[in-house]
Amino acid sequence: MALKGKKKWIAIGAAALALLIVPRLARGGSSKNIGPVYTQEHPEERELTKYLSGSGMLKPANSYTVTTLIEGDVLSADFEEGDMVEKDDVLYTIDSSDISNSLERAGLTLSQAQRNYSNAADLRNVKAPGAGTVYSIAVSAGDSVSAGQVLAVVRDSSVMSVKLPFQADDAADFYVGQSADVSLPTSFTVLTGRIAEISGSDNIGSGGGVFRNVTIELDNPRALTPGQPASATVAGKSCAQSGLLECRYQANVYAPASGEVTAIKAPEGSAVSKDQVILTLGGKALDDQVKAASDNLRSAQLTMGSARDQLDNYTVKSPIKGTIVDKQYKKGDTVSAGKILCTIYDLSYLEMTLSVDELDIRFVEVGQPVSVTADAAPDAVYTGIVTKVSVAGTSSGNTTIYPVTVRIEETEGLLPGMNADAEITVATIESALSVPNAAVSRGNVVLVTKDSPSAVNALTTEAPEGYVFVPVVTGISSDTHVQIISGLTAEDTVGYIPESTASDDLFTIMMNGGRRS
Repeated sequence: MALKGKKKWIAIGAAALALLIVPRLARGGSSKNIGPVYTQEHPEERELTKYLSGSGMLKPANSYTVTTLIEGDVLSADFEEGDMVEKDDVLYTIDSSDISNSLERAGLTLSQAQRNYSNAADLRNVKAPGAGTVYSIAVSAGDSVSAGQVLAVVRDSSVMSVKLPFQADDAADFYVGQSADVSLPTSFTVLTGRIAEISGSDNIGSGGGVFRNVTIELDNPRALTPGQPASATVAGKSCAQSGLLECRYQANVYAPASGEVTAIKAPEGSAVSKDQVILTLGGKALDDQVKAASDNLRSAQLTMGSARDQLDNYTVKSPIKGTIVDKQYKKGDTVSAGKILCTIYDLSYLEMTLSVDELDIRFVEVGQPVSVTADAAPDAVYTGIVTKVSVAGTSSGNTTIYPVTVRIEETEGLLPGMNADAEITVATIESALSVPNAAVSRGNVVLVTKDSPSAVNALTTEAPEGYVFVPVVTGISSDTHVQIISGLTAEDTVGYIPESTASDDLFTIMMNGGRRS
C-alpha cells in the first residue's frame, strides 16, 4: 500500500467547512445558537518528527536461478539444499565426451590455419637463406617478379676454401686442423690455412695414382675471390694438382611468390644474418592470398572459441556466493537445455520495497534509518536503511507512487518471503513553532483572534465573529501537530475545532440547516 504521513484531511476539511458556514449563520440569528465552539491556544515550540510507514515482502540481497544450455548426464552434483557455496564453486559436471572430440578437431584445424597464415604472411618477406653479405641484387623496387625467380645472391667470403688432391699415403697422416701453406700463383702469395676436411675415400688418377681429397680453409684478407687458383703444402707434402678457391657459403635468393618488389631492405654489400629480410613483395594477388589465409585463421579461431565455450557449459559453476535453496537434479539424472538446475540466494542481507505517495516522496532520501518489524519475529525490531529512491513512479487514478528500497543487514529470525512493516523517520526538528493539525485549513490558512499580532496580515475572507484568517507557510507534520515556518508568532491565539469533535459537530450543523439541535 502507498506510504502516507498521518493525514489530517477529515479534521481540516471539517474545520474549513465550519468556517465557511459560520459567517452565513451569524447574520441570521443569535450567536449563542450558531457556530461551533473553538478551542484556543498559542503556537508553541516543540520537537516534531515525521514518519512514513508501510509494508512489503522481504527479498534476498541477490538470487540466481542456475540453468543449463546443454543436454547430458549429470556426472556430479556434490551439494545439498541449505549448503553455502562460494562464487565459481563447481555445482554440476555433465558428460562432455562428445564436445571433447569436437574440441580436438577444432584444435587441429586451428593449428593448420595458423601455419598457413604464417606461411602466407612470410611470402611478403624475402629472407637471407644464411649469414653473409648481399653479393648482388637482380631487381629494383617496383619490379614485377615471378615465383622462383632469382632476386639476389648472398655469400660468405670471410673464409675461403679449396679442395685439393694429395697422395693417399701422404693424406693418411694428415688431420683436421693441421696447418697448411696455400700458394696463390696469380699473386705469388703464400697464406697460412688449415685442414677443414679429409675425404674418407680414395680416387684413382688418370695415371693410376691413388689420391685423397683434402679441403683446406683460410681466412680471407679481402683480396681473395671465388675461382682464384690455389695449391697447398701440408707437412712438406704437396698437392697433386691445384684447385679453385670457393666461398664458405653462397646461395641464390628466390622469390617465394609472384608479386611486386615493394622495398629493398638490404642493398648490395650489406651484411645479413640468417632469415634477415632482404626485400619485400606486394601486389593484389599476394595481398589476396594473405587475406584468404587470415580469414581462414579467424574462422578457425572462432570455431575453437565456440568449442571451448561449449565445453565450459558442461561444468556448471555458482554465479554468486550464497545458500542453495532449491536443487532440482542429482548425480545420474539427465538434463535438457534450458532446465533449472538449482536456485541460490545471497542472504548476506535482506531488502524490501515500499511504495511512497507522491506527496511524501520529497521527504525520503538515501541513508535515512528505517525501523522494521515482522509478525514472524514479534519481539524484534530491526534497523534498516534507505538504499534507493526510484524516480520511476507508477500512476493509479490520480495518485502516483514511487518505489523505495530498504536494506536490512541484521536479519536473524527473518527469511525471504516474509511480510514486514517499516517506518521511516523522514524528518525531525527539535524546536519547531507548531499548532495542532486541525488548526490549519486547506490553502494553508489559520484562524486567529482579531487581537493577535499576526491579524495585521488578515485575508479578506469572511471569518467567524472575533476571528480573522491569516496565511501561513507550513513545514513537516507529526500525528498531532504541524510546523509553522512563517505567518504566526508565539503571541498569536489560534482557534480550531479539535479533530475528535470537528467532523460530528459540522455534520450536525449541516443536517439542521445551519442550526444546532
